[in-house]
Amino acid sequence: MIIDKPANAEPLRQLWKEAFGDTDAFLDSFFSFGFSPERCRQITLDGKVVSALYWFDCSFEDKKVAYLYAVATNKAYQGQGLCRILMEDTHRHLQSLGYDGVLLVPGNEGLFKLYHKLGYRTCSSVKEFTCKAAGTVPIRFIAAEEYLSIRQKYLPVGSIAPGDNMLRFLTEQYFCYAGDNFALCATASGSTLIATEFLGDVSAASGIVSVMGKKEGRFRTIGTEKPFGMYYPLTYHFEKPTYFPFAFD
Repeated sequence: MIIDKPANAEPLRQLWKEAFGDTDAFLDSFFSFGFSPERCRQITLDGKVVSALYWFDCSFEDKKVAYLYAVATNKAYQGQGLCRILMEDTHRHLQSLGYDGVLLVPGNEGLFKLYHKLGYRTCSSVKEFTCKAAGTVPIRFIAAEEYLSIRQKYLPVGSIAPGDNMLRFLTEQYFCYAGDNFALCATASGSTLIATEFLGDVSAASGIVSVMGKKEGRFRTIGTEKPFGMYYPLTYHFEKPTYFPFAFD
């Protein structure tokens, strides 16, 4: 068994597609704008890449945090503890690089239980809601840098801020907008507006959907209804972030 950074992205792409079923267009985007061998760890067994994970740089307060993303193991090799081995090795590796903690977003309840066994604890929740198009509100397209500045006035203390490499990929997947009393990071799927982050006056949601020319909207915002992120400390001080909305889902 070898655990190291990758030398070739193609086996990773094949593993990802098997594990998550994402489109070639999404994988093209990720491996062009989100991927770096320096932010990836993989397990090679029997000459084959059988498990892998990736991370983006983030921060909260003065802490450097890794957002782990797309943890996957080849189906034929599951049940051998490879995920745990890879995660524990990655924790040590990140600690050696000066990271203070690790953040991830489980995709279902079973994964919350799995990561809890690895020492992760739920650190943030969100509210998700849908609405139909109705009315209008003033809205403008803004650059990602302006969005990061505007969102600061809406965030609770201890919120996660995306790093440069995460922001680059984020803006390949979503567009940033602002209004008189809100800001959002969103994309569209058919007739549906999908906002991975909506901050500010939620009553503007229906008007936003209408102005965007969509029939309905799915919004994620600050709230306590749905457990979302989990955190693993790499330093002795267990200060957890309080809010993180970005899951690229």
